Amino acid sequence: MTDNLKKLSDAGVSIWLDDLSRGALTSGALASDVETRNVVGVTTNPTIFAAALAKGEDYAEQFSGLASAGTSLDDAVVAATTDDVREACDAFTEIYESSGGFDGRVSIEVDPRLARNTEATIEAAKMLWEKVDRPNVMIKIPATVEGLPAITEVISEGISVNTTLIFALDQYRAVANAYIDGLELANRKGKDLTTIHSVASFFISRIDAEVDRRLDEIGTEEALALKGKVAIANGQLAYQAYEEIFGSERFTSLEGANPQRVLWASTGTKNPEYSKTMYVDQLVAPNVVNTMPAATLAASAEELGEFVDVRTQYEAAHQVMDRLAEVGVDFRDVTDKLESEGVEKFEASWEELLESVRSALGA
Repeated sequence: MTDNLKKLSDAGVSIWLDDLSRGALTSGALASDVETRNVVGVTTNPTIFAAALAKGEDYAEQFSGLASAGTSLDDAVVAATTDDVREACDAFTEIYESSGGFDGRVSIEVDPRLARNTEATIEAAKMLWEKVDRPNVMIKIPATVEGLPAITEVISEGISVNTTLIFALDQYRAVANAYIDGLELANRKGKDLTTIHSVASFFISRIDAEVDRRLDEIGTEEALALKGKVAIANGQLAYQAYEEIFGSERFTSLEGANPQRVLWASTGTKNPEYSKTMYVDQLVAPNVVNTMPAATLAASAEELGEFVDVRTQYEAAHQVMDRLAEVGVDFRDVTDKLESEGVEKFEASWEELLESVRSALGA
């Protein structure tokens, strides 16, 4: 393990890898990241699976059998993706058990075409939970308005959830409340709350990409001075909200319940002028997750900057958001746009995934 990543882990950050493919599983690449880079979990999404399944040679044998059996396109996608996630879950079993269920997690997302359909999302989440059939899987549900009641219902059934596509603080508060609602229902149903876990995935770099574009359009000195600062400030304020919500009497009265950890997602910098690790070393706090693309993980192993503890930055973060409003950027409009675009991007990736599988079945 590199010194940089060990220090990050020691500071309370769980390092998860935002990538999964059958090749990484069979070649030992994932096992190497666990051994040498302190990776203790994995997240996936439709974009990641589309890229993995585009490399048809890794899946050729499975798709040949599925095609011979007359398997439908959607069922073939589920078969291939859940097989990869199940194998990854098995690879992380020891970490899952030693961490008390907090780490050793592998996430798989419901079909993003269901993001605006509560009941269909619930059914898809239950199906994926049963298909993977591992206690350390997390089912990813988008934080849309329709996704919130689905989160509550799925949590109430004892299924661990990774809530994804969070951008705004009030959206995060709604997600956290949906989680606690689910825990309260699970408690009434007699479920063991100690086995239920959740993370709330805050997307980071996409915020700066959109805000910086708007700041460039404004072009004033005051506006340009805010470039590269808003996503981190927003994340810091999310952690402040996390401390408030999960320190509340409502949550702490639930005996054995686990807090819904904040997860930093989309932590690869999109602006080449920015440090490759700014969304890692400036978002350090106890009991958080940072799920890194492979390039960000490699950069962090080599060149992490000085750590910034988010708990020391709340006042400064509020000032950044106040200044953003003063220069004329409507942050609510930013986050609404990013949520809509996020769902659309995952839907497009799902279509790419379907096309890859369609071609593989045909071959």
